[in-house]
Amino acid sequence: MNSLVTGLSRAWRHAGLVLFWVMASSLPAAEEADLNRETPDDLTELSLEELINVEITSVSRKEEPIFKAPSAVTIVTGNDIRRSGATSIPEALRMVPGLDVAQVNAHDWAISSRGFNDLFANKLLVLMDGRSVYTPLFSGVFWDVQDTMLEDIERIEVIRGPGATLWGANAVNGVINIITKGARDTQGLLANAGGGTEERGFANLRYGGQLAENTHYRVYTKYFNRDDTVTPSGDDSNDAWSMARTGFRADYEQDWINTLTFQGDLYYGDLDDTYIVPTLTPPYTSVVDEPAHVSGGNGLARWTHHFSEEADLQLQLYYDRTERNTSLIDEARNTVDLDLQHRFPILERHEVIWGLGYRFAHDDQSGNNFALSFDPTDRSTHLYSSFLQTEWDLLEDLVELTLGSKFEHNDYTGFEVQPGARLTWTPNDRNTVWGAVSRAVRTPSRVEDDGRVLNTVTPGPPLTAVSLFGNNSFESEELTAYELGYRVKAHAQVSVDVATFYNDYDSLRSFESGSPFLENNPPPPHVVVPFEAVNDMTAETYGAEVALEYRPLDWWRWRASYTYLRMQLHLPDGSPDTISESAEGTSPHNQAGLRTSIDLPWNVQLDLTGRYVDSLPTYGIPAYVTMDARLGWRPNDRLEVAVVGQNLLDDQHPEFRSSFITVPAAEIQRAFYAKLSIKF
Repeated sequence: MNSLVTGLSRAWRHAGLVLFWVMASSLPAAEEADLNRETPDDLTELSLEELINVEITSVSRKEEPIFKAPSAVTIVTGNDIRRSGATSIPEALRMVPGLDVAQVNAHDWAISSRGFNDLFANKLLVLMDGRSVYTPLFSGVFWDVQDTMLEDIERIEVIRGPGATLWGANAVNGVINIITKGARDTQGLLANAGGGTEERGFANLRYGGQLAENTHYRVYTKYFNRDDTVTPSGDDSNDAWSMARTGFRADYEQDWINTLTFQGDLYYGDLDDTYIVPTLTPPYTSVVDEPAHVSGGNGLARWTHHFSEEADLQLQLYYDRTERNTSLIDEARNTVDLDLQHRFPILERHEVIWGLGYRFAHDDQSGNNFALSFDPTDRSTHLYSSFLQTEWDLLEDLVELTLGSKFEHNDYTGFEVQPGARLTWTPNDRNTVWGAVSRAVRTPSRVEDDGRVLNTVTPGPPLTAVSLFGNNSFESEELTAYELGYRVKAHAQVSVDVATFYNDYDSLRSFESGSPFLENNPPPPHVVVPFEAVNDMTAETYGAEVALEYRPLDWWRWRASYTYLRMQLHLPDGSPDTISESAEGTSPHNQAGLRTSIDLPWNVQLDLTGRYVDSLPTYGIPAYVTMDARLGWRPNDRLEVAVVGQNLLDDQHPEFRSSFITVPAAEIQRAFYAKLSIKF
């Protein structure tokens, strides 16, 4: 660990010098590059017709128009992110209808789709350029380390609903696929910096150049420092956050036949963390506020070979290392993943996509303590997978049927099958109706298999510790999902997207009490009341998601959304579990959003975003309405100045609470910042 931290620190200290050295040595090549070859992500430059035909890859693992996709899917473009004023990926995801995005404190987020939201929401798969960032430790995502230079993001594709047929276990309620721009589309120099009330300071530097006629690269470095959130009384929450990151990407393109991509990142961050943990001595709780450190790095290589427009082969390999050193968790994890996929046509209107995958992961939990421990302290796991999907064009672009399944073998539950069927009817170029039935599973996490979490301590007599234990017999959670959707281009300036769903869950996690036992270590002697993870809970969720796009004028755009969600969780009669059913109240029943983007004279842009989020009864969080605003000015193609206000309608408000790991209540404040961007 020390060697990695030292290397990251040195990389950050010298990143600026390296960038300028590369710029100086490669400037002539950069001047010869085609700097205008950039995907038009500025949606104000696209008509509504072009917008609904933007191609996505996450639904079928191939390019297809979003208007015909047989799934509830939303695209957030790089320009959407810029104009929203978002400073992080979680903030950018607030624009997605049907996605529940709640900020816990300065550096923690709870993000989920279609219910079951939590600090470690365990039914959402997140990918960055094909690299999974879903952690098997708690079956969730550490959002504080999921970052890149936001200007390098081409688009974020969000699937609401199961994606397990292609993406495998844990793609239960949704898939988030973050896709960055090719190196050829990020040529030249880009620098920006700014700061404000909560964003105390940030700076980003990127340079793209050309190594050969068909080979382009970019290197970047970034840093930010964010202030604490506040407690309900207005005091600092001791959760300030700073992060340094550097990375690169290189692309080789041999016409359209072969492409090679190499990319990687290094990061190091400091987080102020405060936990409230039970103890065996008076007052039987302790506040731990030791600084935390996160670091890691990854490298990815991808080769794509096109046999024709309808046939291609892709091979991808990545390595990922993460380290998290906090007062509760001291983990180092190494992951190696290999993925192969092949697409080819059969007959005239029949296409097949198949693939193979292998993932090896090793973790070391060297920070075992009484509050959180694992036995064994280190573990290696293997995941073998394959998938097969076939698509039939049944009536010459009118009706398309997609059938497929994912097949996986994991070390926790063995063999898993996740089939799915999707049907699309497109009677004309203005209407699409789609439906789907699919099965998905969430495999056990490390803590559910062999972890122990201290829940509460009561003084007695006898002195009693209530603890949650993993279970080697814990099975996968199962979902059978039914979806129906409709997209319509109602007018040249109006489009509507409606998705409905009914989800039937089985074998969900709950807790069953065991026989108390006496424990002497750590002292003093105490009675342990164990609760073991079991699969005794079932649930049904249903709801609807509506998104509307309206363009009254070329320079004026409106987007509105509404989400309705209802959850019903069921435990067996007589169950001692008093925790699990409370998940009904951790996701809002109703959410609504309204955004407008206006291009004013003199190259001025105004963006306003309003959001309504319903109450969370489990945490006692009331409903709230908030608004963000951004005013930007581009005097020329090289310079931009922006002023952003966030959470403008109140001084502070709560959005979420942590469940299993107790942290002090934090509230999100009104914030302002300014940003200056320059590119050459």
